[in-house]
Amino acid sequence: MRVGRPVKALPQPLCDYCGAKAVLARFADEAYPYRDDHGPLWVCTPCEAWIGVPARSTRNVPLGRLANAALRDAKSRLHDALEPLVAAKMRRDKVNAFEARGKAIRWLGEELGFDLPNPSIHLLSLEQCEQAIAHIEAFKAARRAEGAGEREPR
Repeated sequence: MRVGRPVKALPQPLCDYCGAKAVLARFADEAYPYRDDHGPLWVCTPCEAWIGVPARSTRNVPLGRLANAALRDAKSRLHDALEPLVAAKMRRDKVNAFEARGKAIRWLGEELGFDLPNPSIHLLSLEQCEQAIAHIEAFKAARRAEGAGEREPR
Protein backbone atom coordinates (compact mmCIF):
# COMPACT_ATOMS: atom_id res chain seq x y z
CA MET A 1 0.00 0.00 0.00
CA ARG A 2 1.28 3.45 -0.93
CA VAL A 3 1.70 5.91 1.91
CA GLY A 4 1.80 9.67 1.32
CA ARG A 5 0.27 11.95 -1.23
CA PRO A 6 -1.80 10.25 -3.91
CA VAL A 7 -0.24 10.11 -7.35
CA LYS A 8 -2.24 12.02 -9.95
CA ALA A 9 -3.37 10.17 -13.04
CA LEU A 10 -1.45 10.87 -16.22
CA PRO A 11 -2.96 13.61 -18.34
CA GLN A 12 -4.50 12.15 -21.45
CA PRO A 13 -5.37 14.82 -23.99
CA LEU A 14 -8.32 14.49 -26.30
CA CYS A 15 -7.98 15.03 -30.03
CA ASP A 16 -9.55 18.33 -31.11
CA TYR A 17 -10.39 16.82 -34.49
CA CYS A 18 -12.08 13.50 -33.69
CA GLY A 19 -12.49 13.56 -29.89
CA ALA A 20 -10.54 10.33 -29.35
CA LYS A 21 -8.06 9.94 -26.50
CA ALA A 22 -4.48 10.50 -27.58
CA VAL A 23 -1.89 7.78 -26.97
CA LEU A 24 1.56 8.41 -25.52
CA ALA A 25 4.08 7.25 -28.13
CA ARG A 26 7.83 6.91 -27.80
CA PHE A 27 10.57 6.43 -30.37
CA ALA A 28 10.29 3.03 -32.13
CA ASP A 29 6.56 2.71 -31.31
CA GLU A 30 4.37 2.08 -34.35
CA ALA A 31 2.42 5.33 -33.84
CA TYR A 32 5.59 7.48 -33.50
CA PRO A 33 5.59 9.89 -36.48
CA TYR A 34 9.31 10.78 -36.66
CA ARG A 35 12.29 8.79 -37.95
CA ASP A 36 14.51 10.19 -35.19
CA ASP A 37 13.91 10.37 -31.45
CA HIS A 38 12.25 13.69 -30.60
CA GLY A 39 11.05 12.55 -27.20
CA PRO A 40 7.63 11.24 -26.23
CA LEU A 41 4.56 12.55 -28.05
CA TRP A 42 0.83 12.39 -27.53
CA VAL A 43 -0.55 11.05 -30.82
CA CYS A 44 -3.96 10.62 -32.41
CA THR A 45 -3.13 8.17 -35.19
CA PRO A 46 -6.38 8.44 -37.23
CA CYS A 47 -6.06 12.25 -37.48
CA GLU A 48 -2.24 12.27 -37.71
CA ALA A 49 -2.26 14.88 -34.97
CA TRP A 50 0.35 15.06 -32.21
CA ILE A 51 1.95 17.27 -29.58
CA GLY A 52 5.23 16.95 -27.75
CA VAL A 53 6.08 16.66 -24.08
CA PRO A 54 8.59 18.88 -22.22
CA ALA A 55 12.09 17.40 -22.34
CA ARG A 56 12.42 16.54 -18.65
CA SER A 57 8.78 15.87 -17.88
CA THR A 58 8.24 12.89 -15.61
CA ARG A 59 4.47 13.21 -15.90
CA ASN A 60 4.33 13.47 -19.73
CA VAL A 61 2.23 16.63 -19.62
CA PRO A 62 1.43 17.73 -23.20
CA LEU A 63 2.93 21.02 -24.36
CA GLY A 64 -0.41 22.19 -25.75
CA ARG A 65 -3.10 20.97 -28.08
CA LEU A 66 -2.75 18.16 -30.61
CA ALA A 67 -1.89 19.59 -34.00
CA ASN A 68 -2.65 18.18 -37.42
CA ALA A 69 -0.48 18.90 -40.47
CA ALA A 70 -2.15 22.26 -41.22
CA LEU A 71 -1.75 23.52 -37.65
CA ARG A 72 1.86 22.30 -37.44
CA ASP A 73 2.60 24.15 -40.68
CA ALA A 74 0.94 27.35 -39.39
CA LYS A 75 2.90 27.15 -36.12
CA SER A 76 6.12 26.70 -38.08
CA ARG A 77 5.33 29.73 -40.26
CA LEU A 78 4.47 31.73 -37.13
CA HIS A 79 7.84 30.84 -35.60
CA ASP A 80 9.55 31.87 -38.85
CA ALA A 81 7.68 35.18 -38.86
CA LEU A 82 8.59 35.85 -35.21
CA GLU A 83 12.31 35.09 -35.52
CA PRO A 84 13.37 38.44 -37.08
CA LEU A 85 11.55 40.25 -34.27
CA VAL A 86 13.24 38.00 -31.70
CA ALA A 87 16.68 38.60 -33.23
CA ALA A 88 16.11 42.37 -33.25
CA LYS A 89 14.99 42.29 -29.60
CA MET A 90 18.10 40.32 -28.65
CA ARG A 91 20.37 42.86 -30.36
CA ARG A 92 18.53 45.94 -29.12
CA ASP A 93 17.89 44.94 -25.49
CA LYS A 94 20.78 42.48 -24.99
CA VAL A 95 18.47 39.67 -23.80
CA ASN A 96 18.70 35.95 -24.51
CA ALA A 97 16.57 34.20 -27.14
CA PHE A 98 14.14 32.69 -24.61
CA GLU A 99 13.37 36.05 -23.01
CA ALA A 100 13.08 37.81 -26.38
CA ARG A 101 10.77 35.10 -27.78
CA GLY A 102 8.61 35.16 -24.64
CA LYS A 103 8.26 38.95 -24.87
CA ALA A 104 7.41 38.72 -28.57
CA ILE A 105 4.71 36.12 -27.94
CA ARG A 106 3.28 38.13 -25.01
CA TRP A 107 3.22 41.25 -27.23
CA LEU A 108 1.46 39.30 -29.96
CA GLY A 109 -1.10 37.92 -27.51
CA GLU A 110 -1.85 41.38 -26.14
CA GLU A 111 -2.10 42.91 -29.62
CA LEU A 112 -4.57 40.28 -30.83
CA GLY A 113 -6.42 39.70 -27.55
CA PHE A 114 -5.36 36.05 -27.19
CA ASP A 115 -5.48 34.59 -23.70
CA LEU A 116 -2.07 32.91 -23.43
CA PRO A 117 -1.38 31.58 -19.92
CA ASN A 118 2.34 31.34 -20.68
CA PRO A 119 4.43 32.77 -23.49
CA SER A 120 3.94 29.93 -25.93
CA ILE A 121 2.12 29.36 -29.19
CA HIS A 122 1.30 25.72 -28.42
CA LEU A 123 -2.29 26.53 -27.47
CA LEU A 124 -3.14 28.62 -30.54
CA SER A 125 -5.67 27.39 -33.07
CA LEU A 126 -5.11 27.41 -36.83
CA GLU A 127 -7.18 30.60 -37.19
CA GLN A 128 -5.23 32.32 -34.40
CA CYS A 129 -1.91 31.33 -36.01
CA GLU A 130 -3.02 32.73 -39.36
CA GLN A 131 -4.23 35.93 -37.70
CA ALA A 132 -0.91 36.27 -35.83
CA ILE A 133 1.13 35.75 -39.02
CA ALA A 134 -0.90 38.41 -40.83
CA HIS A 135 -0.45 40.82 -37.90
CA ILE A 136 3.32 40.29 -37.83
CA GLU A 137 3.61 40.79 -41.59
CA ALA A 138 1.56 44.02 -41.35
CA PHE A 139 3.76 45.18 -38.45
CA LYS A 140 6.94 44.48 -40.45
CA ALA A 141 5.53 46.27 -43.51
CA ALA A 142 4.63 49.31 -41.40
CA ARG A 143 8.14 49.36 -39.91
CA ARG A 144 9.71 49.16 -43.39
CA ALA A 145 7.48 51.99 -44.59
CA GLU A 146 8.50 54.12 -41.59
CA GLY A 147 12.17 53.39 -42.26
CA ALA A 148 11.86 54.17 -45.96
CA GLY A 149 10.08 57.43 -45.21
CA GLU A 150 12.84 58.53 -42.87
CA ARG A 151 15.56 57.79 -45.44
CA GLU A 152 14.02 59.87 -48.21
CA PRO A 153 15.96 63.08 -48.88
CA ARG A 154 14.19 66.27 -47.94
